[in-house]
Amino acid sequence: MGGTALGLAGCAPQATTAASGKPLGKLPSGAPPPGTKLSVAVRTTQLQLVPSGLKKDLRFTVSDWPNLTAGPDIIQGFRAHSIDLAVNAGIPPVQAAAIGVGARIVAVQERNHPSYVFATAPGSPITETGDFRGKKIGFSQGQAQGVVVLRALKKAGLRNSDVTLVALPSTQFLTALQSRQVDVAPLAEPTLTKYLRQYGKDGARGVHTDVVDLLTVLWAPDEVLDDPARATAVRDFIPLWARGQVWAWEHPDRWIDRYYVKDQGVTVADGRRIVASLARPVFTTSWNRAIAWEQETADLLASGGFVPRQDVTKLFDRRFERLAAEAVPAAYREGS
Repeated sequence: MGGTALGLAGCAPQATTAASGKPLGKLPSGAPPPGTKLSVAVRTTQLQLVPSGLKKDLRFTVSDWPNLTAGPDIIQGFRAHSIDLAVNAGIPPVQAAAIGVGARIVAVQERNHPSYVFATAPGSPITETGDFRGKKIGFSQGQAQGVVVLRALKKAGLRNSDVTLVALPSTQFLTALQSRQVDVAPLAEPTLTKYLRQYGKDGARGVHTDVVDLLTVLWAPDEVLDDPARATAVRDFIPLWARGQVWAWEHPDRWIDRYYVKDQGVTVADGRRIVASLARPVFTTSWNRAIAWEQETADLLASGGFVPRQDVTKLFDRRFERLAAEAVPAAYREGS
């Protein structure tokens, strides 16, 4: 049962704009000008600012904290000028470039451990990735989950045509699994825990792989980064984002209560198990490895006919390259 069902989901070295190739110059210095505002779609930082004591260092106004995380939603927010800065995996910037939405990456966190598990529909016989042949897989090409699927298929020796890729935004994966519209879909925590708690008794399971989704990125529309005032606010936000993640790592009980229990609705025990499965946050002083991984990913998408071929170096605004790493203690910093 091969085939594919697809739809398009809607100081550092001197950098250049993706559109024009013109040098961007240096980042503005000093505090953001009075009245500078950003709409920031970074839920974790929003929840970390007060308990970590970092809110006092926020030197601009956050006009809104949109509670959006899916790549297609963020891209639409950029298009609508309703989101100025967001956090995503590395794939949405590739997808945005493919459909003509100008945006650039301003901060990078690397994850060297798998963050997605393939959840099966209730009663599915799938127990390993080799069993994916002939099955329907939830697939969102503009999100990390989509590339996790492609990498898992490649590692299992399967072609895209060996399965049916069912085009869905990741927000619909749960419903698609529950209704058996798909046989399997990649889920992250805490969604995976909540799904298996409800449907594990009916035969749903998690299929683990060693496929890594390497990057978490902060990114912003070109129009924001080309505006000196807003670019200064973005510059100011990056250290707070990085330090907030370090605070969460160093205060797991408080973070479990604040985020996993009160915000995500899982139990304390599940929150502790999820946190125990995570790796220490890592911020690199160089983006070379991140850019190479992003290029490999873009090439994988292009080889499947999902996006045009592109040079991903244009997606990285290297004026911001060292800011996250320099904001955190050495234990959370690596060269690359």
